[in-house]
Amino acid sequence: METNFNSSTDNGKTAAIVSYLTLIGWLVAYFGMYKDKKTDLASFHLRQTLLLFIILFGLNIALSIVIAIMPFDGGLIYKIVYLGIFILWIIGFIGALQGEKKEMPLIGKAAQTMFPNI
Repeated sequence: METNFNSSTDNGKTAAIVSYLTLIGWLVAYFGMYKDKKTDLASFHLRQTLLLFIILFGLNIALSIVIAIMPFDGGLIYKIVYLGIFILWIIGFIGALQGEKKEMPLIGKAAQTMFPNI
């Protein structure tokens, strides 16, 4: 039994929402829902979440190195950085739930220009 994720009235909203649900959700949204039926809304949110995940991965590596070198506990730094990432994620996720192309602060415009082929 084949499941059709995108109905004609969906306009990519489902793929946009699923893209925010971890990296696995992004992969499911891209390869399972979006690849055959591209929409502007899904493209917009896939670009944003891809950049958010890349930034999260890069910050995790950078903070691990910096905190290992520092002479004090860096737990507060981690909490502040991850709170900022979480706030960006919430803003994007709410936009996807509402079916809007709402750019995340700081990274939204960059995501749209960095990944034009998505």
